[in-house]
Amino acid sequence: MNKKYIVLFSNGLDSRLVVKIMQKKKYEIVALFFKLPFSKDVENEVKKFVKENKVKLKLFDCTKGKLLKEYLKIIKKAEHGIGTGINPCIDCKIFMLKKAREFADDKGVELVATGEVFGQRPMSQTKKAMEIIEEKSGLKGRIVRPLSEVGALGRRRGKQIVLAKKFKLEYPHPAGGCLLCERELKKRLGYLLDRGLNSDEIRLVNVGRHFLIDNVWVVLGRNKEENKIIESVSTARCTRKALNEGASAIVPDYIGPSALILDKCDEKLFGIVNDLIKAYSKKGSLKYRKKFDGWKL
Repeated sequence: MNKKYIVLFSNGLDSRLVVKIMQKKKYEIVALFFKLPFSKDVENEVKKFVKENKVKLKLFDCTKGKLLKEYLKIIKKAEHGIGTGINPCIDCKIFMLKKAREFADDKGVELVATGEVFGQRPMSQTKKAMEIIEEKSGLKGRIVRPLSEVGALGRRRGKQIVLAKKFKLEYPHPAGGCLLCERELKKRLGYLLDRGLNSDEIRLVNVGRHFLIDNVWVVLGRNKEENKIIESVSTARCTRKALNEGASAIVPDYIGPSALILDKCDEKLFGIVNDLIKAYSKKGSLKYRKKFDGWKL
């Protein structure tokens, strides 16, 4: 039987190349994909790739349930520090590789392949960081890095692009990445993580305009698409009777943003939110909006 490998798969160029390299060597592969709550949703792209390339897939959905709780705990108590946002890159990689080790052990697979390249990521792909990750994940001596073995190094991806042409490999260009790395979201994410987030609310993190009014979290849509997301989150919360906990939705009867109030509020705050809706509709003005700047989250 061919040697089996677990491939830590992100859907990016590097991990796609690892799959192709290992297949060329006639290894049997299972791709592990972690669907993370603060990353771009590429689940459909992942499924398309593994199907086209005849690769088995194991998906860890960290956007809900027990895995979400574990992941949020890792973010809130990052043992190995954070980056320019609140990104705990080392702890995040340890979390994923621990799960990979458990899966590999359960399936009787010895080795885990990753698309890591020395020097590509400032936090998690330095020599010291990679040694820590191997040790803490319990995979010391069991991680294989095919791209490093073929000479890929640093942040430039010239070597990878040459390999992609060789394999006639299509790949998505980097876009968006992890929201935890975004400096402009640091304040918002810090507050919301301390407050506590569920799987519905996480969908709102990078959607709309956010305000904190008398310790009440309010989100306004910026366009039709965001209004739809806000309204769907409101519907999901209603279904679970979350409105009894204090959440309320306001959909104006004129062209303007839908609003979601995510905590208990009184009539005064309802009035403020209605004023916010008017301010950010065609009825409002830049001067009128500035009065609400102090509440922006």
